[in-house]
Amino acid sequence: MSVLMHACIVVVQILTLPLQLAQLLGVCRLYKRVFPALMDRLSFAYNQKMHEKKRELFRELLRFSSRDEPLRLLEVGCGSGANFQHYPNGCKVTCTDPNPHFKDYLQKSMDKNDHLVYENFVVAPGEDLRVVEDNSMDVVVCTLVLCSVKNTPKVIQEARRVLRAGGAFFFLEHVEADPSTWLYFFQHVFHPLMYYFGDGCETTRATWKHLEAAGFSDLQLRHFQAPVFSLIRPHCWCSTVLLPEN
Repeated sequence: MSVLMHACIVVVQILTLPLQLAQLLGVCRLYKRVFPALMDRLSFAYNQKMHEKKRELFRELLRFSSRDEPLRLLEVGCGSGANFQHYPNGCKVTCTDPNPHFKDYLQKSMDKNDHLVYENFVVAPGEDLRVVEDNSMDVVVCTLVLCSVKNTPKVIQEARRVLRAGGAFFFLEHVEADPSTWLYFFQHVFHPLMYYFGDGCETTRATWKHLEAAGFSDLQLRHFQAPVFSLIRPHCWCSTVLLPEN
């Protein structure tokens, strides 16, 4: 299967040469303007299918609030704010996303989810969150983001930096399938198409390995098959990733 897979990958890469050229010429930057509208629609459909999974993932959020104070939460790669409905009342939310064109869709989610307190929206990549102070957050949330960042370990490092001791990192992501399956084959073959039309999304990342290497004190990972499009069906989450207490 390996020889066949690599041959198919070459064919798809040849077919996507115009997209590669468009990226080199900067034409793909225009796509970033329409991508938020596409993601807003896709996020709605994804949330409907994943509602119970997300509810289960986020049900422990309040456990990490600082005594009697509101939960301080940073969402990295917030997009259109699809997770807001799952956050507890009074939660103080700081949002970051590298694409400024999400702002209008994000504002709609903010208006709809008025049970939250919105501290700030920062246009910044997950690899560089210098505007967020060290040890300032109780929780960092990252869903469907690490598939497209340029430097996964750096994003996780930034999450660790901004979390207070005893804080938690909540993570949900589609990941690479088992290498023995045909799904793994198709993920690699169609990877170039997903990359260009998904604004950098990669279906071939074993993201959980970076989490395992990040040095968190209590890493609880769970793999499952999500009820979504087959290429992104393999998912991984962690609901209780704690930093060491000082």
